[in-house]
Amino acid sequence: MFSVNPFAEASNFVPPVFMQTYLVIMVVLVAGGTIFDILHKGSAKYFFQNWQAEKKRGVRAVGIGETLAIVAKSIAIDAVMSGEFCNIRRRVAHLFTMYGFLIYIGTTVIMVFGYSTATSTTPALLPILWYIGGALLCVGGYWFWFFIRVDVAAEGRSPFRVMHADLFILALLVSVTLGLVWGCVQAVGASWSNVVLVFYLIATVVLFGSIPWSKFSHMFFKPAAAIQKRVADAGGSRSNLPPPVDTPEVFGSTRRLPRHY
Repeated sequence: MFSVNPFAEASNFVPPVFMQTYLVIMVVLVAGGTIFDILHKGSAKYFFQNWQAEKKRGVRAVGIGETLAIVAKSIAIDAVMSGEFCNIRRRVAHLFTMYGFLIYIGTTVIMVFGYSTATSTTPALLPILWYIGGALLCVGGYWFWFFIRVDVAAEGRSPFRVMHADLFILALLVSVTLGLVWGCVQAVGASWSNVVLVFYLIATVVLFGSIPWSKFSHMFFKPAAAIQKRVADAGGSRSNLPPPVDTPEVFGSTRRLPRHY
């Protein structure tokens, strides 16, 4: 079951060119939605203005070599390892979701554009990775949704309480969950697999088409923000914050772990 390319199986009733065109449209939605989000919210303008303000507030100049070293360190720690999360559960859940998404999307693109016909021989590793990526994403995503979210873990709210800010994570989980269900029911020859496919396609359009109203584009902004913060710290401005102090008797408790993020 898990070594069968679901997109090649679907080519019996869905033309490969349709699947490929659909993916291209999703890429256009991501690019267009991100650009619209940048222009509408003015985030890029604010980012560069804040960067210049941090340089003026700094007590020392950060050279090109040091900046490149900071960029490399930020990519390795903040982007690759999600080092901005101090809570280990939050970090692990984010890593599961992030790498699961990358594996899932990457194998989807390869199978659709390279092995989407019924006569093509798909390497068994690709669909296996597709299922593994989707499973990792679901583990991290549902773990976050039901147990780690700050309004659930710290504020005691119901995990079924939905807000506008939840659009991205919910659309992501619904899309990938339906994709995995579709792959499984199609592999066993269920007659209603086409119904699941339709809902899968709709959920995916919602995921990639709702970027201007969701947090999808944060994956592009967060690495840049992390680099800016490290450069500001190296320059001495510390984002206009006071220097750190070690006073747990005033600002913390030694009897219980913090629940903030």
